[in-house]
This record gives sequence, C-alpha cells and structure tokens, in this order.
Amino acid sequence: MIAPASSSALTADLAPTSVAAPRRVSILGSTGSVGCNTVELIERQPEAFIVDSLTANRNAALLAEQARRLGARRAVVADESAYLALKDALSGTGIEAAAGPAALVEAAASPVDWMMAAIVGAAGLEPTLAAVRQGAIVAFANKECLVCAGELMLREVRASGATLLPVDSEHNAIFQVFDSTRPASVERIILTASGGPFRTLSRKEMAGVTREQALAHPNWSMGMKISIDSATMMNKGLELIEAYHLFPVTEAQIDILIHPQSVVHSLVAYIDGSVLAQLGTPDMRTPIAYALGWPERLAAPAPRLDLAALGQLTFEAPDSERFPALRLAREALKSGGTTPTILNAANEVAVQGFLDGRIGFLDIAHLAEETLSRLAPAPLDNLEDLLAADDAARREAERALTSLR
Repeated sequence: MIAPASSSALTADLAPTSVAAPRRVSILGSTGSVGCNTVELIERQPEAFIVDSLTANRNAALLAEQARRLGARRAVVADESAYLALKDALSGTGIEAAAGPAALVEAAASPVDWMMAAIVGAAGLEPTLAAVRQGAIVAFANKECLVCAGELMLREVRASGATLLPVDSEHNAIFQVFDSTRPASVERIILTASGGPFRTLSRKEMAGVTREQALAHPNWSMGMKISIDSATMMNKGLELIEAYHLFPVTEAQIDILIHPQSVVHSLVAYIDGSVLAQLGTPDMRTPIAYALGWPERLAAPAPRLDLAALGQLTFEAPDSERFPALRLAREALKSGGTTPTILNAANEVAVQGFLDGRIGFLDIAHLAEETLSRLAPAPLDNLEDLLAADDAARREAERALTSLR
C-alpha cells in the first residue's frame, strides 16, 4: 500500500475510491484498548457502519455488551470456557455466539469491507491472515503479524488484493506523510518513542522497578503487554521490524528518536532536506479514525493539539545500553528467517513472567537474548515454519525463565 513498485507494497493499487456507506466491518479483539476505541468511534456514526463480527479472548460480559450496542451479527470468544457465559448474555438478542480458535478464524474470514485486527501478540496471526485472504481493508494494530511473518503476510496481501492500513500511531503517521508514488525521494523514516516510564533511570535503578511502575505509561493508555514493551522499549524494536516490511526502506534507513511528549508521532526525511511529520495529541482514536474512514477522514473526539500551551517539544537519541531491546530487534531483523519470530515469542514469555512476578524487569531483555542465543535461525517459507519456530522459542524461553528464578 505504501509503494506499489516495491516488494514491501501493502497493496497493488493506491488509487483511493470513495467510501460507500454503510461500510460492513468486523473487530478482532474488540474488548482490548484498540478494540474499545474502535467500538466508540463506530457508535458515534452508527449510520455509517454495519457490524458483522466482534471477537474477544475471554471477556464474555463486555463482548456481549458491545455486540448488543452495535447490533453485531456474531460474537466470538477464543477461550471456549467463556462460551456459556457469552451465550447466556446474548440470549434472546438473535446475535450468534461462538467460541474457540476455529470460530475465531471463521469470523475473521467472513466477508466484510473493513476489519480491525487488534488481537495482541502472536495469537492474532492466523485470524489476521484469514482476514487478509478475504481481500478486505485490514486495519492492523497487531505488530506481531509483520514482525513474525512479514514476508508471508505481504505475500497473502498481494495474492488477495487486500489493503493493509497501519494503526500503530507511529506507522500510521509515516503512512500519512510518506510519498508512496516516489519512494526513491525518501532518505529515511524516523520512528518516535516516548521512552516509557524509565527513560531517565539508570540500569541499576531499573533493576528494582515494580510491575505497577512499569505499567504506568506517562502518555498513552494501553494494555498491559504493550505497556511493558514500551517500558523496555521492545515495543519500538518490534515497530522497527514492522516498518521495514511496511515501507520500501532498508534497515539502515530506519531511525528511532526519543520524544517524551508523544506529540510528533513519526517523521519522514526526504533527499532534498525536507522532513515531514504528523503531529497530534497522544490519543489512539486519531489513527484508528484515520484507518476506519480511509481514504476519507472521520471526525474523532481526541483532544486538539495546542502547541502554544504545550510550549516545547524535545528530542534525544535512544540509549541501547540501558534499553538492549532496541539492539536485539535490529540484530533479529538483519538475521532474518525465523529470528524475529523467536525474539517475539521469547519476549511474550518474558513479559508474562515479569507480570506474574517470576522475574525482574531487566530479566525481560536478558531472557529474550538468551533464547536467541540458544536457537539457530531457520528459513521462514510458510506458516508451519513460523508456528514451529514460535513453539520452540516459547519452550526455550520458559526453560530460560525457570533458570533465572
């Protein structure tokens, strides 16, 4: 979608057409942070959308409430133990209730015009692939899909004619200011990062931080896993890998810049010295609304940016010594094959280990690096290769985690 002439292209045709209302939509992961914001935006313009499917992991109560409010055709929980609760909550509404991984993939494959893919982690890979294969516009907030399976995902995009729209604020910002018709004019892209809650702490100070401190992001309201990734800066490392697949640039053309105010969401530098940036308040409803209405723009309730009141914007270089996740991500991207898959899986295990109180904060990146050192990279030719690498990495990471205790 970003550059039709490149192997990184997200779709073969950039010519936007007018949005025909109402647009049929589905939300994968509707009870998470991104999903709830998407529900809110749809509720603001109900005449513009018909809701087909909503899915969640296990929060049957909230899922049923959302389905009733939006008049969804179907609601699906991935966790089969939540099925009876969902079915009871939807009794008498006429809304179909279903459960299990197969039902989740079936919902993702249901033909719609637009789909939000917001299932966190590697669990969102198969449903997102199913959504892509039915050729819809897929707005994706699940960076792991491109981190773990970038080439596989883009191969499916090209085969189906689907359109991928990035929802992460950084990639959405680049998408808005990247000249996809002249990619050779781009010198580099610059991903901004808030630096998280521990931006100014030393390694020694970070060794003792608590779960609650790590979850307290200074600017953004996010789910637990993404909040921890932001604190370690693994989130930015994964976004670097994602950007490599989204835009026709090399790894060396992707920079990361710390910007504590989270107002400049990312930048594109051009060969003539121009630097274009997308600015806005740190509110996920802005990039979600951009994707939901694309190629048009929808009104969103995000607070308006007041630069005079803000007073200043500051920037600094990232410190890969205090935040080794950035180095690990670049090394994984350069290694290629299954290495990014291994990194992502190990990080998910490590983050959960930290949230469960089994390891310390600095152990997260250490465990990911240890797992990478124990598993040799392999070619990534198909989904089976990916799933095998993901499984092996999780088992190895769990062994490494146990040894750290």
